[in-house]
Amino acid sequence: MQRFAGRTAIVTGASRGIGAAIAERLAAEGASVVITARTLEHHDHLEGSLNETLQRCRMYGGRVAVVAADLGDPTDRARIVPEAMEMLGGRVDILVNNAAAAIYQSMLDYPAKRRSITFEVNVFAPLELSQAVIPGMIERGQGWIVNVSSATARAAVGPPFKVDRVAAKIGMYGTSKAALNRLTNALAVELHGTGVRVNAIEPRAAVASEGAVALLGGSVDESMFESMEAMVEATVALCDCGPDQTGEAYVSLDLIHALGLEVRGLDGR
Repeated sequence: MQRFAGRTAIVTGASRGIGAAIAERLAAEGASVVITARTLEHHDHLEGSLNETLQRCRMYGGRVAVVAADLGDPTDRARIVPEAMEMLGGRVDILVNNAAAAIYQSMLDYPAKRRSITFEVNVFAPLELSQAVIPGMIERGQGWIVNVSSATARAAVGPPFKVDRVAAKIGMYGTSKAALNRLTNALAVELHGTGVRVNAIEPRAAVASEGAVALLGGSVDESMFESMEAMVEATVALCDCGPDQTGEAYVSLDLIHALGLEVRGLDGR
């Protein structure tokens, strides 16, 4: 299970949750990994940190590096790719844009500052990081960009509309993820034929990460959560897909079924 040996990956939002799990799985399968997020040591209310992810990834014996940065700050995030390339050999083969700002609030009174944060992290950061790695990918004739999206990007069906406590507050977050899906497709269209694949992946409903549990609490039935391992399995499949598998927004469990994948642990076993 060393399919990523010789490749370097950047994973954003890797201090906890899906990002940390993706980074671990890539490291387990031989990739050199650069992990980035804001939380280097301790978050004020959530479990997980970059240093914790670093220690888990290092168990597999490969190269792992940390770039602590705020994805919501254009100047700060501009450091990520240059520092990653300096640390791990001057190339980026895989970029996983996982970091997300999930601020749940009614669209009717959603403040400007929160709108700005949401789109800076969820849309502009993935675009700018992609722009930074794409030239090198084109030069080498291959590269993989995977944007982690959300089921909230899908438009509500109605009327009548099914509105619960969560559905009434996810409009801005879902709007940003819909923009991310369209951004994914647009990049793939422009890059097709270069060897650079660009795809999005979303869970069918939700993954029980630290952030999701903190936001949703008991408002989502536990049966609606899929396993972290399933989400990771689908994501890493797109980190090794063929050149013509590009421009799509996939649903994790559906992709696993379509490809006949076995869901493995974060250690690749």
